[in-house]
Amino acid sequence: PPAPGLNIPFDQPCVSGQENFVQQLVKAFTVADFSELLSRKNMLALIVFSMLVGLATSAAGEKGKEFARFLHSGNQVMLKVIGFIMYYAPVGLAAYFAHLVGVFGPQLLGTYVRAMVLYYPLAMAYFFLGFSFYAYLAGGMRGVRTYWTNILPAAFTAWGTGSSLATIPVNLEAARRIGVPQDIREVVLPIGATIHMDGSCLAAVLKMAVLFGLFKMSFSGWDMVLTVVGVAILSGTVISGIPSGGMLGEMLIISMFGFPLEAMPVITMIGTLVDPPATMVNSTGDTVASMLVARVLNGKNWIANRPANC
Repeated sequence: PPAPGLNIPFDQPCVSGQENFVQQLVKAFTVADFSELLSRKNMLALIVFSMLVGLATSAAGEKGKEFARFLHSGNQVMLKVIGFIMYYAPVGLAAYFAHLVGVFGPQLLGTYVRAMVLYYPLAMAYFFLGFSFYAYLAGGMRGVRTYWTNILPAAFTAWGTGSSLATIPVNLEAARRIGVPQDIREVVLPIGATIHMDGSCLAAVLKMAVLFGLFKMSFSGWDMVLTVVGVAILSGTVISGIPSGGMLGEMLIISMFGFPLEAMPVITMIGTLVDPPATMVNSTGDTVASMLVARVLNGKNWIANRPANC
């Protein structure tokens, strides 16, 4: 357990119920009233609604163009509003976290050290062993050799920048050298940089373990395993590809389990500490995923038959 003995009192109690995985999943994607879509507790339902509105706007064709322009204009306005808020938000978050460290510093330090000791070796093991296995599935031993010959520049770029989006150009070049066809790599890698987050899913499990330890809740049982894995995958799909872009995923974890919002700075620091290896795994996982897609679409000999200028 990464948080033994951690005891931080919060003004708001944890309101997590005893629902099983299916109940929590239904609760995460649905609301009883339209107005509840605007609550932070129903983030996934809002995302689903937004996707439906976007699809409907596109399907409406010419008649939907005015509404599309309205959505675009509203998006620009909201970005400005959020920009104004973000001038102050880091100050408030830093002040609150400084208070936590000042009062509970030794407890938090021990929790973060245990979290790092767990996460870094696990992420590196997954990077070398997991991706070697995926590359083998995609192209046999030749696929493994080709992958590791070309992936290191992208891995170092992701580690240094902390951004999956900033790594896309280097990743595209690595995929080209590996032999992934252009039509595959130019679809898989940009999509993967936004919704395919191996390292962030691993980090999400760690954050949940810390929160469950903090609130003295059981972190065992098959229902809990399924719930944690499901929430980790969902949080990985909403995380942005920018440095420290996991805050949205952390908000999702807080809302789905009913933890008080005051607990967010505790796991936000974990996200910051694990960001370099997490981003590296996120980005290089996209490259090996493109190899697997090439294997499925072009057959088992795709890597041997790749064109010289692919």
